[in-house]
Amino acid sequence: MTTTVSFAAQLHPEQMPEVASRGFRSVINNRPDFEHGPDQPPSAALEEAARNAGLSYVFQPVISGAISQFDVETFARHFQELPKPVLMFCRSGARSNNLYQMAVQLGLVDTAD
Repeated sequence: MTTTVSFAAQLHPEQMPEVASRGFRSVINNRPDFEHGPDQPPSAALEEAARNAGLSYVFQPVISGAISQFDVETFARHFQELPKPVLMFCRSGARSNNLYQMAVQLGLVDTAD
């Protein structure tokens, strides 16, 4: 974690106002819809709640254990353009963290705080 990015486990629509109240300005969802089944909130519901809370929202589903160069480059473009700080989430937060760390290693994101 830095002052520009943090990682979380699965978020739910009702949590978006709290995310905004904690100072985040953007959310990146790295979890494919229904990866865990029908009890996982769909991206559309999360996006609506995020936008209603004043947050920017990006849905970039990434397959756990199969992060590609394309995934890293796509993430880096989103991250550089989004208002900071950004909260990234997936099932546990690890996949989002890995995606960010790969972008840092490749020099694709500005890590200056």
